[in-house]
Amino acid sequence: MAGNYGFLTAYPPSLCGVATFSAALRRHLMALVPDSCVEVVRAVDQAGLSAPAEVVHDLVKGSPRSVVVAAEVLNGFDVVVVQHDHDIYGGRDGEELLDLLELVDVPVIVVLHAVLTQPTRHQRLVLTRVVDRADAVVTMSDAAARRLLDGYTVDPDKLVVIPHGAPADGLAMAALARARPTILTWGLLGPDKGIETAISALPGLRDLEPRYVVAGQTHPRVLTHTGRQYHDSLRAHASALGVADMVEFIPTYLDPHSLGQLIRQARVVLLPNDSTEQVTSGVLVEAIAARRPVVATCFPHAVEMLSNGCGLVVPYQDSAATSRALRRVLTEPGLAVAMTGKASALAPELRWPVVAERYRWLADSLLIAGTAVPR
Repeated sequence: MAGNYGFLTAYPPSLCGVATFSAALRRHLMALVPDSCVEVVRAVDQAGLSAPAEVVHDLVKGSPRSVVVAAEVLNGFDVVVVQHDHDIYGGRDGEELLDLLELVDVPVIVVLHAVLTQPTRHQRLVLTRVVDRADAVVTMSDAAARRLLDGYTVDPDKLVVIPHGAPADGLAMAALARARPTILTWGLLGPDKGIETAISALPGLRDLEPRYVVAGQTHPRVLTHTGRQYHDSLRAHASALGVADMVEFIPTYLDPHSLGQLIRQARVVLLPNDSTEQVTSGVLVEAIAARRPVVATCFPHAVEMLSNGCGLVVPYQDSAATSRALRRVLTEPGLAVAMTGKASALAPELRWPVVAERYRWLADSLLIAGTAVPR
């Protein structure tokens, strides 16, 4: 039924997980129904930025006029899909989104990329009002759903768990390489990604002669405040520990093909994240879909996704435990192969075509039920 979708989101060329997610979901929704229309109202900090053809309006932070126009544009679609994180929209804790949602009179699906365990009073108020206005609320993990139900006021009948998507080809389907072992971390980098701990784990692995590849740009927000300082500090940390020869930085954005080639070389994917809040990790989902063994800190999404044995979970900021876990994956007979098998069991439900179909089904169910909030 739903053939025309309006997205409200951060969007490329912006470099962030929400933008990448939205572009992938748009592409695969259109592939399901080739004559469908999926256009984007893009959330931006300022007007006048370049945009791809599918961006039909910019929602500019601090601009009441752009809020009104955005609502008018979105009301022309069958269903609106809103990507939500606390720093995407204008106003305190993104409260300008509430003004826009009050003007939208078609069904609204809100996709939550973060659910804080200890929000400020105002953050809790804003998110509660956002989910109250939504006709359906999507989280990408059971951990996020539980956190939302336990800590916020939300109608459980609205709540749907749909996993983050991964490329349809699984990025990497080759057998685990037998050459010099490659440990891989990728994604936008910043102080909460735990790369320092990962580097600190390397001295204990020198006898295995691993290659630790850190692929990804510094997060734009970090880059704005510190420039190259963050990447330089990681290089200095590796040098101080005597492992500079074991670490390779690829400080650029990698297209899916290049990333797939890199993942094919990996014997293990390492997610040393420091954040205790992370209930959605696209990198984690892509690693599992690519059938790579994973070592990750005990952030909520990792605890959930790795519980079937497709990876190992270690404490936060524990370089010794990280080193031991990596050694197990790289040397323990049969362990990496068993992890690959466990990942293979999860991978089919993580493919973008399957994930996009679940969004299409959700949108159709809202239209059939006629659940849009009356205006």
